Amino acid sequence: MPFAARVALAVGVLGLALCVSNQLSATELTPALERSGVLASLLSVGLMLVSILWTRAAPASPERVALLGTQGLELADGLPEDLQQELGWGSQLLLTATPAASILVLWRGQMLLRRGLLEPTPFVPGSICERAWSTQKPVSLVNLKLYPGRAEFAGLPSNVPAVIVQPIGADGLVLLGGWSPRCFSRSDEIWLEGWSQKLRTRLESADDASRPVETSEA
Repeated sequence: MPFAARVALAVGVLGLALCVSNQLSATELTPALERSGVLASLLSVGLMLVSILWTRAAPASPERVALLGTQGLELADGLPEDLQQELGWGSQLLLTATPAASILVLWRGQMLLRRGLLEPTPFVPGSICERAWSTQKPVSLVNLKLYPGRAEFAGLPSNVPAVIVQPIGADGLVLLGGWSPRCFSRSDEIWLEGWSQKLRTRLESADDASRPVETSEA
């Protein structure tokens, strides 16, 4: 609760307590005393309501988790220069402009990128990734403490509290691990979805360019 909200709540409770005490200790309840008691009670209750609304308007941000892992950057060998640049700037922006702590990019069974806080355990897609592929929609898990299938996200820090699984078509995934529960906003999800669509175009173009051209003999 913000400091100002705590002050408003304390003043409201104190005012209500003094109003009730004043009414109970009065030797005679006159109309003027009753009117003043009602007004004082309304003011006190109003201050308490303000403190509650203030707290809802400015909720406390969840604290960062001390994530396990080592900072690193791993790129798959043999990637075209333009694809390396795309993966590099996109992952850098996600790690600096969003609450992301680590990112993995998987494409057609190959791990193209691992960046941020990482663990050496290899990542193998599981049921959640399959759901993202089948629905072609991101899966956002806001608090992995409450989720029994967190072992699926090997490669990310083992105690990562929040994960977004973003499909790249039917052939790839972007995994984003966050610093704290419920840390990703709707705008973060939209940004990740837009980048994954752009990345898909680059990946498909790179795959087409690497395929040998078939020639027919006369």
